[in-house]
Amino acid sequence: MKKNKTIAITSFILLLTIIMGYSTYAQKRTLDRIVAVIGKEIVLESDLQQQIEFYVMNNRIDPETPGLKDQVLDMLINEKLIVAKAIDDTNVVVTEDEITQQLDALLQQNIQQTGSEQKLEEIYGMPLSKIRREFRDEMRKKLLAQRMQQFRFANINVSRRETEEFFEAFRDSLPDAEEEVELYHILKIPSKSAEVLGNVKTLAGKILDSIKAGGDFADFAKRYSEDKGSALAGGDLGFTRRGQFVKEFEEAAYTLKEGQISGLVESTFGIHIIQLIERRGENIHTRHILFKVEADEKSDVAAVELLNKIADSVRAGGNFSEFAKRYSDDSESASIGGFIGRVPLDQLSKDFIDSVAELNEGEISQPLLVKTGTSGGFQIVYLKKRIPAHKISLAADWQKIEMYASNFKRNNEFQKWIQELRKEIFWQVR
Repeated sequence: MKKNKTIAITSFILLLTIIMGYSTYAQKRTLDRIVAVIGKEIVLESDLQQQIEFYVMNNRIDPETPGLKDQVLDMLINEKLIVAKAIDDTNVVVTEDEITQQLDALLQQNIQQTGSEQKLEEIYGMPLSKIRREFRDEMRKKLLAQRMQQFRFANINVSRRETEEFFEAFRDSLPDAEEEVELYHILKIPSKSAEVLGNVKTLAGKILDSIKAGGDFADFAKRYSEDKGSALAGGDLGFTRRGQFVKEFEEAAYTLKEGQISGLVESTFGIHIIQLIERRGENIHTRHILFKVEADEKSDVAAVELLNKIADSVRAGGNFSEFAKRYSDDSESASIGGFIGRVPLDQLSKDFIDSVAELNEGEISQPLLVKTGTSGGFQIVYLKKRIPAHKISLAADWQKIEMYASNFKRNNEFQKWIQELRKEIFWQVR
């Protein structure tokens, strides 16, 4: 194999990593045209231009690169082909909670990148609550596409021989192994006490009674709603379609008659009072008042104290992984003893960098506050091992090379599958 041979070692999951970015969403629909049709989906010129901007920003390439527009359009077509296939497949399901968690995580990432919620709202020309609704359906499709690919390619593995052959073929193109840390963590999300929840429900109940007695809904929303994006507009959420709200909110809103006000509706965001203003088929115009349910100081203190006790027990000889399985609220990592992975330092999130920067091998961090979707939590991080930067090799980096080989194999299978979908599902570039 020639030394100058190159290879793009990428995940087989063909998703753009950022749905939203530094473009002005408010200008999206002006002077637009359809550039592609895929099944029941379309790609607008504005969609394509926005995704080109994301691609340029994320990959740090010249926007004048020849063929860039065709390449990004091809990626969008592939993605929508997968979505179309996923929608028709009854085995592929995405829950409302999954959509909420992924969307919240993405919003937090964008808020960190832009500097504040206010800055993000300025970029999109709409409040955060509306950004959530506008992109909820898009997130649903992204997750469906991802789940479809996982369902189809989950059982594709590579043998030892395939891994070795891959390394021999592409060893000169593989990047050097960067400095890495092997990390484990335990996350605790402070519980919301029955007392705090009861107090919020009592306040919300009094306001609900006042509104039903003739009080002005908009006035109460302006004064009491903790959804800052809609509060100034009297709680008005505008017209929305199914799939743009979290499950609990949507189920309540769609059962209301025009002008009717709901009871107290509890969701992951807090307690809502909802009014249906108008219905047009499956589109509804609602407004709401949101009362957030925050963890109280006692709950925060209890979570930190528990993490400190766990850390002390591990320092005294206890097994970190066993404590993670028993106590961590991160269900995904808890099942494998809190293991996060061997991660390059420059790929760590700010939360983890703050936790591990000064740690030596075998040390545990102090409890640190972290954002977890719509709420906050605390974590301790155990740094088991530091791996210095080095030339990649089978002996030292077997798992990483195996992952590269597996992704390479999946990507080849993915390309074959895409060609099948292009024959099966109608698509056209205009």
